[in-house]
Amino acid sequence: MTARPRRSCLYMPGANAKALEKAKTLPADVLLLDLEDSVAPEAKEAARDQVAAAVKAGGYGKREVIVRVNALATPWGREDIAAAGAAYPNGILAPKVESGAEARELDKAMTDAGFSDEAALWVMIETPRAILNLADIAAAAKGTRLSVFVMGLNDLAKETRARAGANRAAFFAPMSLAVIAARSEGIIVIDGVYNDIADSAGFEAECRQGLEFGFDGKTLIHPSQIDTCNAIFAPTDEEVARARAVIAAFALPENAGKGVIKVDGKMTELLHLEQAKQVVAVMEAIESLSA
Repeated sequence: MTARPRRSCLYMPGANAKALEKAKTLPADVLLLDLEDSVAPEAKEAARDQVAAAVKAGGYGKREVIVRVNALATPWGREDIAAAGAAYPNGILAPKVESGAEARELDKAMTDAGFSDEAALWVMIETPRAILNLADIAAAAKGTRLSVFVMGLNDLAKETRARAGANRAAFFAPMSLAVIAARSEGIIVIDGVYNDIADSAGFEAECRQGLEFGFDGKTLIHPSQIDTCNAIFAPTDEEVARARAVIAAFALPENAGKGVIKVDGKMTELLHLEQAKQVVAVMEAIESLSA
């Protein structure tokens, strides 16, 4: 699994030139330059040109730049992907993907548009059919660029008529299933947005809940949410210290070949060593963003 941090994934409206410029100064790990939900139909083509020009011009530093395109079934989807391919973002985010076949079709469209093999395909998980087909979608990661799931719980709420409430209980099953399906194929998985920008306490609580579910980060709708999200989805000082201690202990000559050892009095297995290496890798990647 890649150690590249995706703690904060900020949507920026592609039709807003000021927002695209401001994004260059924000400490988000990922910028999701949006051509879909935030852009009215009559503004789609202008927004596409504007986003492509902004990405090609650069200036986003170490931030991962992903273009959210319109669905292939819309009049704009394929042209969005073609324009993005010519601008060289880090990848695209595709909405309402419901099957492995759709993921493979998107991957082919990326190839046709000139995307490199290293470019990433992110897909939105936001419909009932997508939840039912999670294993099939995840399996498409084999042999394609598919590498990230993004939860779209607003759309899922609309489709299911669920009332999630403050603790999102109605979505516990879809959230867990998405995480499990993603991990089965080594896919990163990102939590959905929090709609109430003014409710900082509620946002913090939902970030912590997402972390408990196993999400790697969260999609955001406002820059004010970035710092809290970055802090919560980063390893704590205690977790990093523990991880380094585990790595150091297994590296001792007397522990060579052992599957279970004691570290600070706790039984520690090889699986904990792998977890420790991931924690340290993520922390080093986070530190490199500000270097």
